[in-house]
Amino acid sequence: MNLIINYILRFLLGVNRAGAYSSLIGYTSNPNLFHKYKVVIIPSRFFDPDIYGTPESLPKLPLMEIDNVPFLFGSPRIEWQEDTLIVYADIIASSYFLLTRYEEIQKRNIRDIHGRFPGKESLPVKAGFIHRPIIEEYGKLLRNWLRQTEIRIKEPTAQIRKIWLTHDIDAPFFCRSIRSVIRETLKGGGFWKAWKLFNGAIEQDPYYTFPWILEQNQQVKDIYNQKCDTLFFLKAGGKHKYDKPYYSIHQNSIKQLLTLLKDRDAKFGLHSSYDVSEHPSLISMEKEILDHVWNLENITKNRNHYLRSREPEDFDKLIKAGITEDFTMGYADISGFRLGTCRPVQWINPITRQLTPLILHPLAIMDCTLSDSQYMGLDYEEALAYCQLLLRKIRQYGGEAVLLWHNTSFADKGYHKQLYAQLINELIS
Repeated sequence: MNLIINYILRFLLGVNRAGAYSSLIGYTSNPNLFHKYKVVIIPSRFFDPDIYGTPESLPKLPLMEIDNVPFLFGSPRIEWQEDTLIVYADIIASSYFLLTRYEEIQKRNIRDIHGRFPGKESLPVKAGFIHRPIIEEYGKLLRNWLRQTEIRIKEPTAQIRKIWLTHDIDAPFFCRSIRSVIRETLKGGGFWKAWKLFNGAIEQDPYYTFPWILEQNQQVKDIYNQKCDTLFFLKAGGKHKYDKPYYSIHQNSIKQLLTLLKDRDAKFGLHSSYDVSEHPSLISMEKEILDHVWNLENITKNRNHYLRSREPEDFDKLIKAGITEDFTMGYADISGFRLGTCRPVQWINPITRQLTPLILHPLAIMDCTLSDSQYMGLDYEEALAYCQLLLRKIRQYGGEAVLLWHNTSFADKGYHKQLYAQLINELIS
């Protein structure tokens, strides 16, 4: 656990020389050790062997606050013992709880129809801070406590350090296969209309919004350069009905699409299938297909289809398959900061209590989360205001902006094309 505690301390500090500053902070209740540190955080009982992993380890609502920042364990008491500041708010255990998604593993019986832990059942939503990267606020508290002991430590620069404009290719085309022609005919859309789309130029397909997406994203890349990437997640397996439509590199339309994306310097990741959540061992096979059948070579990024990630089994299999970065960590039903942070973080396995090499990128905003009536159900103005709030928070704390828009969302009659274009302008300005 010492390795994890030291990692969390450095992560909270979030500045250059964080390792040196972290040595000034103790996480102990032994008064004989207090004099060795400038700041001491008193551990709560969260990590005690008879508490950890039991219902008693879960935070109780309403949460306590310190300087208007809610924390999960300990008390808001602060006192001086000679030159050492003693803090009883256990921001270490609070950070661990959020970063590991400890709550979701303890409540495996709470899942939606797709087997996902609902955001609206989460502590960040129930306690009212899903829109706040609360761990960044803990970091600010910790830096302020160090300053009270006359340690000079600066705040991180307010900026968006990285922009990930990500797109899950669930359905690359509306009607470019015989199966889709039959589907549209049976649905009453008309055989000849479907046949015309099937035989026409790829640009006539309503789901082929990729040129517009690339044009929009390029505007941001022109400003941010290496700090902005366009990332497309491709399906390579799955037999579940929710994995439809199936597509492969052997389709001419897919080959044409892939050529376009490569020419525009897009990056690629695995969109691991719906089936993966039930059978995590499929991850390696699906990655192999992208690596060697699609010839994309060394795919290292992943996002689970439907954001359907089973913890911690999926992450273990991702690591074993050679995946080093995961982009699944957002709630399907509410946008915000699922991990309590807006910065990429190493995954801590809460079962083994080990620090792993897998990097988790917090997903802040997804298109359908904002608009679907079963999720947030926001209108355009509400969605724009909420997205602007999240982007301001990300910039304030020097985080990364991870956005997810599906190519199909730009084809519907909703507001997503307008909203995405506006957010692109926000990022540029």
